[in-house]
Amino acid sequence: MTTAYVTHPRYAEHNLPGHPEHAGRIQAVWHELERSNLTARMTTITPEPASEELLLTVHTLEYLQTLAWTATQDRMLHLDADTYASPTSYEIARLAAGGVVRAVDAVMRGEAQNALATVRPPGHHAIGPRGMGFCLLGNIAIAARHTQRAYGLKRVLIVDYDVHHGNGTQDMFYGDDSIMFVSTHQFPFYPGSGAVTETGEGKGKGYTVNIALPEGQGDLNYAAVFEQIVWPVAERFQPELILVSAGFDAHWIDPLAGMRLSLKGYAHLTRELCLMAHELCADRIVFVMEGGYNLDALSHGIRNIAHVLLGDDTVSDPLGPDSSSAEPDILPLIERIRAIHSLHDSEEVTTG
Repeated sequence: MTTAYVTHPRYAEHNLPGHPEHAGRIQAVWHELERSNLTARMTTITPEPASEELLLTVHTLEYLQTLAWTATQDRMLHLDADTYASPTSYEIARLAAGGVVRAVDAVMRGEAQNALATVRPPGHHAIGPRGMGFCLLGNIAIAARHTQRAYGLKRVLIVDYDVHHGNGTQDMFYGDDSIMFVSTHQFPFYPGSGAVTETGEGKGKGYTVNIALPEGQGDLNYAAVFEQIVWPVAERFQPELILVSAGFDAHWIDPLAGMRLSLKGYAHLTRELCLMAHELCADRIVFVMEGGYNLDALSHGIRNIAHVLLGDDTVSDPLGPDSSSAEPDILPLIERIRAIHSLHDSEEVTTG
């Protein structure tokens, strides 16, 4: 398989030492991909910044002017309590968005079968009029709009398995039936959105699928959620392309959340998504780095995405499984979400 690997050395320039979303995150990923000889096996692509015209498909002009203003300052600024911007951050954020756009281009043009975009700052919390949650621009949302403008795609599926709800991505497409947004996330948790009853509005009703999970879910329950909810909604939607917001903060060792996935469990989700792409959209799938604040979980998690995209059976998991008690009963929640989205049939719902 040919896998496009999109990244840029300048992604490390957006940095605030001591902040959870710091340059060491992507540096750890780069190191692990090099150490495991995976970089050499992929087709490395260096992106260009996304154009302002493309950014305006999901963001307001006023917000972009605010980001441009930060570039004229000579100090670190905070857009909110969590989100920082240095004088070069807007340029780096445009490179991040451009990286996801270029990854999509590689897949849609047939340069590669699939793609991995290792970018930062992350993007799934940024909303139209402002950044938030460590995110400046809606990287994956910008790329989704690009696929429609450049290639005329009518059905794009975005799956977000970051531990935090991708509120920005949801907001940008909440009334849109051409982009389905499916999110697994800890709930209640930051940013406070993503209840199972948030399903879209207008013609987009039913095209937002929130799988709002209480803390403590691990490999078995996540696998059940993918089997019983993500697969059937994807099959019903019949996407022409799958984009994945890949966050590794649902790992049991992550310091910012309360989920219990292992790297092996994450690799299973990745394989399921690639199988969906194989069956539904000619293998067209792009993984985009989002959160993850333990460097080992993040770097080995991205490494495992690369293994899956390249067709390897390898799973790198130096951290092992969570050793706490059994996972909570997820069956009632699965049944509720299936009912909300009219997924009930004669088959018995199981949890693995």
